[in-house]
Amino acid sequence: MSSGYERELRAVLAGTPEGVRAVTRSCTELEKARAMRVIQRPFLVVRAAGSGMEGSGDILALRGDLCFPIEVKTTKSKKLYLSGRTRTQFDAMQAEGERCHLMPLYAQRLKGVRGDSWRIFRVETSTLSSKLALLSRRIPALPLTSKGNPMLAWDEGLPLHKFLAVLCRSDEDSSGAEIIASSTLEIALERARKYDTDHASEIHEAGEEGEDVFPAEVIIPVDSTPAWVANFRP
Repeated sequence: MSSGYERELRAVLAGTPEGVRAVTRSCTELEKARAMRVIQRPFLVVRAAGSGMEGSGDILALRGDLCFPIEVKTTKSKKLYLSGRTRTQFDAMQAEGERCHLMPLYAQRLKGVRGDSWRIFRVETSTLSSKLALLSRRIPALPLTSKGNPMLAWDEGLPLHKFLAVLCRSDEDSSGAEIIASSTLEIALERARKYDTDHASEIHEAGEEGEDVFPAEVIIPVDSTPAWVANFRP
């Protein structure tokens, strides 16, 4: 693992504008905007004491609500199979995660690609609670080989800019999402009601003209709300 790439990741997590711009230079505007969120909610990032010590990872990212030990790996190919020393590192991180109720992470940096070259994976543990338990649903665990051994597969990881967007969402962002969802539901219901009203008027007019609007075997439901609208009701 190159210390240069470790410093690159440290600068991003620390929320330095220069660091974020450096790793998102060839990203899309949306990806850049997502990554820039970390500037408002940065981490204190330090090298783990005796970096490389089993179970500690390479760096620690700390914030008031979160703490992650992170193992950094740089690869030329998309897949890295953990064996020997790297498998021992994984087992130690998993053991420490279980013991300390942490969610250890792997950060894989793929060389020679444009855009977001970092991918994030979590080490599977069973002692997570509260916010970490919720976050674990958004971060993929290390995939397994056909024999059940953990590995890194760049294509299956969470891009760094999405990882930062998830970690750095503000309360306002969550409230805004709820407002948008509520507004969308109201619009759908209003359109459905308008459709029913207009449709009922057409039926009434047709009836006055003496047309046989409904076959005898058709039963008109009492609730005029379309069935699909019921799925959107809270």
